[in-house]
Amino acid sequence: MRRRGEQRDDSATLIDMDIKSENNYGSITTDAAAEPRDRNVFSDGSTRVDFVLVWEEPLSSQNEENAGVNPAHRKWREKFLKKLKLSGLLLEQKEVHQKKTRICFVLLSAPWSVLCYYAEEISLRVPLQVVNAPIINWSEHVLSQLSLGSPLSQDVPNPPPDYYTCQFRSNKLQRFLGSDDRDSFFKTTQRHQVLYEILARTQYGLAKRGEVGIDRLLTEQVFTAAYPLHEGGFELPTAPVPPESLGLRQILYTYWAQWSCYRRYQPLDHIREYFGEKIALYFAWLGFYTGWLAPASLLGTVIFLIGFWLVATDVPAMEVCNSGNNFTMCPLCNICSYWNYSSICVTYKAGLLFDNGGTVFLSVFMSLWAVTFLEYWKRSCSALTHRWDCSEFQDIEERPRPEFTAMAPMTMRNPVTGAEEPYFPENKRFNRSLTGCMVIVVMIAVVLMFLIAIILYRSILRLIINKSANSFVSGSAGRIASLSGSVLNLLVILMLSKVYTSLAHILTRWEMHRTQSKYEDMFILKVFIFQFVNFYSSPVYIAFFKGRFIGYPGNYNTLFGVRNEDCGAGGCLIELAQELLVIMVGKQLINNIQEFLVPKFRAWWQKRKLSRRPTEVKEEDGEEAQRGVKVEEEEVPPWEADYQLLVCEGLFSEYLEMVIQFGFITIFVAACPLAPLFALINNWIEIRLDAQKFVMEYRRPVVERAQDIGIWFPIMQFITHIAVLSNAFLIAFTSSFLPRLYYRYTRDSTLSGFINFTLATSPSNFSEQSQNTLCRYRGFRDEKGKHLPEFFHLLAIRLAFVIVFEHVVFFIGRLIDLMVPDVPEEVEMKMKREHYMAKEALAENQSLGKTEIPGEKDVPPSELRQRGSRPSPPPQSDSPPPNLMEIPEEPDRC
Repeated sequence: MRRRGEQRDDSATLIDMDIKSENNYGSITTDAAAEPRDRNVFSDGSTRVDFVLVWEEPLSSQNEENAGVNPAHRKWREKFLKKLKLSGLLLEQKEVHQKKTRICFVLLSAPWSVLCYYAEEISLRVPLQVVNAPIINWSEHVLSQLSLGSPLSQDVPNPPPDYYTCQFRSNKLQRFLGSDDRDSFFKTTQRHQVLYEILARTQYGLAKRGEVGIDRLLTEQVFTAAYPLHEGGFELPTAPVPPESLGLRQILYTYWAQWSCYRRYQPLDHIREYFGEKIALYFAWLGFYTGWLAPASLLGTVIFLIGFWLVATDVPAMEVCNSGNNFTMCPLCNICSYWNYSSICVTYKAGLLFDNGGTVFLSVFMSLWAVTFLEYWKRSCSALTHRWDCSEFQDIEERPRPEFTAMAPMTMRNPVTGAEEPYFPENKRFNRSLTGCMVIVVMIAVVLMFLIAIILYRSILRLIINKSANSFVSGSAGRIASLSGSVLNLLVILMLSKVYTSLAHILTRWEMHRTQSKYEDMFILKVFIFQFVNFYSSPVYIAFFKGRFIGYPGNYNTLFGVRNEDCGAGGCLIELAQELLVIMVGKQLINNIQEFLVPKFRAWWQKRKLSRRPTEVKEEDGEEAQRGVKVEEEEVPPWEADYQLLVCEGLFSEYLEMVIQFGFITIFVAACPLAPLFALINNWIEIRLDAQKFVMEYRRPVVERAQDIGIWFPIMQFITHIAVLSNAFLIAFTSSFLPRLYYRYTRDSTLSGFINFTLATSPSNFSEQSQNTLCRYRGFRDEKGKHLPEFFHLLAIRLAFVIVFEHVVFFIGRLIDLMVPDVPEEVEMKMKREHYMAKEALAENQSLGKTEIPGEKDVPPSELRQRGSRPSPPPQSDSPPPNLMEIPEEPDRC
């Protein structure tokens, strides 16, 4: 049993059987105003619609029945609907005729007996007692202690009540709050969960062929849609009404999805009540992450602005701009001409905005910021999941996936719950996972091939532009090649992402993972490994490899006959900043435009396509009948209105976008101090766009429970460790910080002469080939091309800096990890208290998360049973519903 909310007085009675009728579980609040008429009902006006199935059929001009319908699809559909009736569901069919299509809606409802049976089967949690303690945001609590009001808080009406809860048991029904009202005892979202469980495990053919569940039928286009209904519209009434009379969807629209709510706390409990714990945890994490970006973006912006002061006072920058013709630089390509170092004055100064002493402090700060952010998110997540009854969901309560249940070839007794569950051999899963790893390796090789192609593209384009007769174009050859290469790389990244994501779906489904959490974790891991290489390969190349292996004048290295790429005139760091801004900001801009415009266009097209057909009616005038045509003006039923909405695409792409962004602002922050600011602005927009999609544009998703954000958390921990090493190498080998520091303490503290110190003179053999013209190039070499002692001194300093930097940061990060407990002390105390209260409330054969299984000692936990067609699990209640029966698998008659 878990409690959501603050601790109540220990002397409080756990279960008060004197329950007032208005304090039922199904209501949003105990004192809510009367709600408008519920339209999500059957034709009888009382049977609730829990789920809707839809399919479309072509309609001939003669209204011929089944014209153009796939016979196999019709057979599967009829068999599936028949099995649903046998499982105890209530069905009602509606039809809408369009010009060329007949749309068939099947309304599904689960009676009380079915709800009770599956509530036990899928471990739904139901209430024992209302908890009236208020829930206060931590920052709001701190400000209240200082007698200050929180500018971010808002008074959201009808807060969902908090309960002590435990797993449902039919034989203990009278002990649960609101059990006397069967219509509202199970929440709407719980009814959706029960219906989806039935739909996902119902067979319509042979299990060995995977002919199981609604998901497969949707894939095969047997049904075009399957969804639960929204609870009314999101539009506000035209006449002013008290906020307490608004529906939950209207409340979410008013207090969350509108742009004016950007500076307010998100109503997380309302989001959880309507969309479930998994979606609520995503928005909780996104809001938490966005809040933590504020100090990082402020510091990054300050350090960037410090660069403007350095531009005006930096001695090496003055030397570059005032050098005139003193430094004649060697050509940057085989057909390029000599150039003066003073020509890059503006570019060199622009580089100081990103490459200055403050970047070292920012890198250390961001590394510790990432560690601290993850530690405090663990604390916030543990408090939220405890309040929402998900603390032990994955460990004890999570059921096998319906698709896995139907297709697994064996059964095995669960050692925790004692229930007989489907089983897939681990050795077979390992072999399939190994095959998936090979596919990942192949796709990574494809990414690297595209990277090499873009490198060659930049080199060849620079050669072509340098041959141009236009002096302005030829003078900007490097910048044009670099910028166009970055844009091309972004397009390649987005294209490969789409291809591999589809491939990862197929591979993960084939691997047969038992639970939905494990399935999603493996899918996410596959995609992230690929996306990590896909998004970060080009910035890593520019940061650590570009310009490192070019050789020196007279002895240049080549790749496929083309001279290796050198850093631009302003250095590699400014090119890295440009690459980051193009990929990170460009991707965010494209995604936000897609999320804003594409759903609206798709929704408009869906409504236009599904516009109702005019119907003919007869009008009597008392003397003669006059035939006329009139467009129906009755209100569109909710199942038709929701069918016009878009399919909810889940949270994978949302999480992936944010985690890739997290990598950009931590791994490469030394090259772009403004990255946290761009991330903050993007996330402010992202929260509202996502909220609008879920409230206004998506069909209502089936709620899913979750204990945390899943494998995304260890992925961010991995990124945090990579970020420490990346920033250490960026500062040491790509930035000019250490060469300046070395020169300041060994030559001149004012950095006078630093530019000449960093430039080498071309060898004599190269000068003879170039009409005896001596030129300079960046490097620490003598006139024969050999490395000077200063090169090795700097190399030792750089390696020492990397070692000291990462040890210090990792040590401080480990201290933070040890000092900040994962679970807040008050939450841990509540959990212990509730263990005791759960045993007191439901002492018969049950303690928290455990069930005493009679005869468990007689059956070994590892016992396996081979099976053909698996019947429905036996009911665990004392009185199973009478209208449920085992459905034998029908033989294949094809």
